[in-house]
This record gives sequence, C-alpha cells and structure tokens, in this order.
Amino acid sequence: MKLVIVSGLSGSGKSIALDTLEDCGYYCIDNLPVSMLEDFIDHVMLEDKETYDKTAIGIDARNQRKKLADFPVSLAAIRAKGIECEVVFMHADENIILKRYSETRRRHPLTTEYRPLKEALEIERQMILPVEACADIVLDTSYSHYHQLRDLLRHRLGEKGKASLSVLLQSFGFKYGIPLDADFVFDARSLPNPYWAPELRGLTGRDLPVAEFLQNEPVVGDYLADIGSFIQRWAPKFESDNRSYLTIAIGCTGGQHRSVFLVETLAEQFKASHLKVIIRHRELR
Repeated sequence: MKLVIVSGLSGSGKSIALDTLEDCGYYCIDNLPVSMLEDFIDHVMLEDKETYDKTAIGIDARNQRKKLADFPVSLAAIRAKGIECEVVFMHADENIILKRYSETRRRHPLTTEYRPLKEALEIERQMILPVEACADIVLDTSYSHYHQLRDLLRHRLGEKGKASLSVLLQSFGFKYGIPLDADFVFDARSLPNPYWAPELRGLTGRDLPVAEFLQNEPVVGDYLADIGSFIQRWAPKFESDNRSYLTIAIGCTGGQHRSVFLVETLAEQFKASHLKVIIRHRELR
C-alpha cells in the first residue's frame, strides 16, 4: 500500500497536486486532521486495502498548531505499520503567492479581520515547519504553470518506477532566479551565446539552427561531457542511498538557448540508461 501526504503553503498548488494524483488512480482526501491520520490508516486503509491501495492526503495550516507539531510522530507510526509513505511539500515565493491570491480573490485560511494576508503567510510558514522537515520531495512552484506542475507530479509520483532514480533536468534563466528545489545548479553563461546572432535570437535551444551553432563550439562539447560524466558518476550514489529523485538545473542568462540545448542533449544521451529522465524548461511557455 502507498500513501502520499501533500502539504505546503496555501497557494502553492496543493489542490492541483491532489487533482493530479486522483487522475493517477489515488484515492484523495483534502485536509484530514493530523490527529485522525493513524485512525484512518487502522480503520479505513488497512480494512479495505483494495480501495485504498494508493491514497493521497492533503494536510495544511487549517490543522491546529499543536497537531501539526505532532506530525513527525504520526508519520513514524504510519511507516511502522509497513505502509510506503512519501511526503510532498510545496512552496513558492511570497510575492508569487500574494499575486495568486490577488488574482483568484480567494481567502487565506489564516486571515482574519485583523490579520492581513502577508502576516497570515508568515504564521503559516512557522506552523507547517514540522511537516516540511519530514518532506521526501520539496517542490518550488513559483514559476510553474498548471500543466507543468501536473506533468512534474505525474512523473515523480504517478508513474515513478520503484527500481530507478528519477532525474529532473531543468533549464532556467539566471535573471529570473535560481530554482530553489534544485539539488545541483550548473552555470552555462560562459558558453558562446546564440542570442548575439540576430538570426538566432528569436529561436530556442530546441531549434536546429541554435543546436548547430552550439554543436560547432568545442567548449560546448566539453561542457556537456563534464556534466554527463558528473551525472553518470554520482546518480548511482544517490540511488544507492535510497534517493528517488534528483534535480539538476542548468542555467544561462535568459533560459532560452544554451541551457535548453544542454538539457535536451543530455536527456537524449541518457535515454538508453536505466535512469528515468524528465525534462523541464522553466522559461519556455
């Protein structure tokens, strides 16, 4: 049996995560009180294993602070019953969350007549720290739109192979910020930039003219070889340490040309390996 617990900041995409898991065959429950977790396992999941073989539960700041503080104890008790349990924690930049609430006009669960949204967010961050500390997967959704987040969750949870490491290769632009959920970040800004060729400026690293431009630069080949060797050498170490996920981010200035080409090329190189490789281009829309 498998249990996925989804938590994180309000406005970070937890509802999208639960919808996605439901599409992947999970029985989903939103906002189950932490105090009822163990009872739910004992008297619902374990008594009807066929229905609840794959279950996802959303836990957030609508719980009492003391109950959230007890979450690590409840999690340990659940795992002691032999249930495979993963905790997914989602967060986003505060300004992004403020913007999302402004656009949707939804009410944050901790706001009151005397407590503004920004203050509620800070209280929420403190309340859910015990859950975040137990997280197996931490996702920064600041720059993820609806479909990107669904695809990422499907690969990481809905279709994850139990016997292999899932490697996310992500391109990004440094001028828009470094991905906070990356395990390793590589800087490709020192490589020749196709942006300065007028005929290539409007293209991306997925386009053949840009690929040919970069393939003709020996230093780009050296860079690819170094990162490829790094992944080949260290990915098995992470896998042997029971890590299921590894995020490798490659950035250039705008996240349109060099980083995209590098991610696409590396993914192609590892296609024949046992690693499950996921591609994500943060700045391509």
